[in-house]
Amino acid sequence: MAVRAVRGAVQLERDEAGHMDEQVSALLTAVLERNGLTTEDLISIWFTATPDLHSDFPAAAARGLGITDVPLICAQELDIEGAMPRVVRILAHIESDRPRADLAHVYLGAAAALRKDIAQ
Repeated sequence: MAVRAVRGAVQLERDEAGHMDEQVSALLTAVLERNGLTTEDLISIWFTATPDLHSDFPAAAARGLGITDVPLICAQELDIEGAMPRVVRILAHIESDRPRADLAHVYLGAAAALRKDIAQ
């Protein structure tokens, strides 16, 4: 098995804990499904959130999905003028035999504009 990394992002409509949980859960579920992964394939997940998000930790959504034995960490995204607001990004480290080129990086909704080159 090789160690791979898969990326994703979602833009929230508002800074509310329930909404963040719903949207981050949808992102994580899409990443797992589109890459044929289970939680057993996860090594760790990095979450970042733009500085305008304060309502909750994005990693709480992973715990709510039952991802309880995987190291998770949250960090604040750089505060760059003109950057897309209310965005949660993930970088998931996984074990997979899939070639890097076959991984599906998932950018939901308006966040697809962040990486048009790799968004699927």
